Amino acid sequence: MKTSLLSLFLSLSLSVGLAQATAPGAEHFFQTPQLSHVALSPKGGYVASVTATPNGVSLLSVRNTSDLSQYKIIIRTTDQEVITAVHWINENRIGFTIKNLRVEFDGNLDEIAADRDGSNVVHLISGNWTHQRENTGSSIKAHTLTADYEFYGVTHDGSDDILVQKFSWNNIDRTPDHSRIYRLNTRNRQLRGALEGAQPGAVQWWMTDTYDVPRVVMSQKNGRCISSYRRANDTEWRELENGGCYLDSRFSPAFFDGDDTLYVNAGHKGYIALFRYDLQAMKMDKQPFISVPGFDFNGVPEIDYTSHRLLGIHLQTDAGTTYWLNPAMKAEQAKVDAMLPNTTNTIHCADDCLQAPVALVVTSSDRQPPQYIIYHRASGKLEGLGAEHPDIQVEQMGLRDFHHYKARDGRSIPAYVTLPPGKASGPLPAVVLVHGGPTVRGAYWAWDSEAQFLASRGYVVIQPEFRGGTGFGSDHFKAGLKQWGLTMQDDLADAAQWAVQQGWADPKRIGIMGASYGGYATLMGLIKHSEIFRCGVEWAGVTDIGLRFDTPYSDASQETLNYSLRTLIGDPDKDTELWRKSSPLARAAELKQPLLIAHGVEDVRVPIVHANRFYDAVKRGNSNVEMITYPNEGHGWRHEDNRIAFWQRVDAFLEKNLKQAP
Repeated sequence: MKTSLLSLFLSLSLSVGLAQATAPGAEHFFQTPQLSHVALSPKGGYVASVTATPNGVSLLSVRNTSDLSQYKIIIRTTDQEVITAVHWINENRIGFTIKNLRVEFDGNLDEIAADRDGSNVVHLISGNWTHQRENTGSSIKAHTLTADYEFYGVTHDGSDDILVQKFSWNNIDRTPDHSRIYRLNTRNRQLRGALEGAQPGAVQWWMTDTYDVPRVVMSQKNGRCISSYRRANDTEWRELENGGCYLDSRFSPAFFDGDDTLYVNAGHKGYIALFRYDLQAMKMDKQPFISVPGFDFNGVPEIDYTSHRLLGIHLQTDAGTTYWLNPAMKAEQAKVDAMLPNTTNTIHCADDCLQAPVALVVTSSDRQPPQYIIYHRASGKLEGLGAEHPDIQVEQMGLRDFHHYKARDGRSIPAYVTLPPGKASGPLPAVVLVHGGPTVRGAYWAWDSEAQFLASRGYVVIQPEFRGGTGFGSDHFKAGLKQWGLTMQDDLADAAQWAVQQGWADPKRIGIMGASYGGYATLMGLIKHSEIFRCGVEWAGVTDIGLRFDTPYSDASQETLNYSLRTLIGDPDKDTELWRKSSPLARAAELKQPLLIAHGVEDVRVPIVHANRFYDAVKRGNSNVEMITYPNEGHGWRHEDNRIAFWQRVDAFLEKNLKQAP
């Protein structure tokens, strides 16, 4: 692992000195990043970025990469809006997506485009669901699109067009049933199809080739995941793969190289690897293109859109790295790494990657939040743009490392551990921080605001990659099927005991916390392993497995209810008794430790009925339970003031019930 030091090459530098006696405030960790959405223009002549101001307003600006002092502010948001994406349409025109924070649900996104000097602003898509597109006779006028459209991607062809997808519903589910791709002109708002003919049913996901032609779709129906493909100038779709979404061995399309080379993710020796797929022969290569023993392939391609070729892949294993195919890019990576030797340095290209005068470097580590640098190719100069969290001082952050520990049944479980800064004089209070999902990978060797906030308060933070999660092989994932509250839960208790054996954690002062599934696991940990966990914090958590199936106002689709959840968690008819043992609500009377609950009133993923019912049940026998509700939040905290206030509350709760506990 790399030990993070400050880059000497950033114009916006951080002071180095002795760690302060007082830990940084919660606002330094959880405020809106001061710099974000940094993106190079297609030819690299300009760089866009979003800056957050102290009054909650965000500024989208464009700078000249040959002279960063030359800039133009394109838009100022209100304090109730946030820019969620920035994308260059061509060298002169830029698009951006704005979320209205007054309305809490996924979607509600406005899409806007402007020239890089701030002129010719056009509102393309309205996030307001009451907006209706004007009709005149039999034709639709070119006015702002309705909220059932959403930005998909840019076209990389120098035109003023972008790609948008239109969602359609089935009148049963809150989530869309399928979508279709269109081209939208960002000046005159003319809309036209991006493909001709019919498409496969239940399309959930689209893939374009490097010429931005829709070529691959992924459908999900009746528990089966189906990949379909068409040739660039054809209307006929061919089935590539059809298998059970969770249990079958199958491959999934990843990205194109040019217009005829497809890369797919497929199993190899128990792990997901990256393979080339021959679209002429409709056959996958026998040997993987990239495989990483012990990890599922997790990578993002870097494409040169002038040559339409793959240049490299940004990978995540235990930490981030880049595998460059192009010798020139490999040499540049070596130069940048030599100048910034103690951080992970990810080089991002302009669309015209090999000819652009600059590249964008994102440098970070476990102790350093991302910082953005312009690399000038001709001179080899690094010029800093700024940092996401410039008030964070590296010497006040804890070291983070990747480990494996043995669960009680002998399974090897990966985990990330963040130790408090400074040298410990003995075992310290500890927190097992449980990721949500749970069928995702939870952590990486990278800046983690939650883990570092807790470590800065003196806690050892253990983040287990428990069975049932992804990223560590098919056997690791399948071992967690229908194991909520069972072996998945035991993995968390075993992580705590392992941390004690390492001499890091004080066995009398271990807490557990997490959101969504992590909230569920927190409650079950306090109930099932009360001898290990002294207190807990859960937010947006599932409190009853049955409620995942029978809450009418959740966003779970019929596909999710009838297939996905039954495969991952169990059958609501056959597994009733098992669920009773594994549902915190049914066992609320057993929870006696201090507990902090938080939930968003507008949550439709895990509706607030979960929190309300559990709080009413647990407080009958436990007076040391606190509950916070946020009227303007959904499944997590979008609002900066809520994030900061919540973690301040967590800090006080843990100080009282864990750190200072006898």
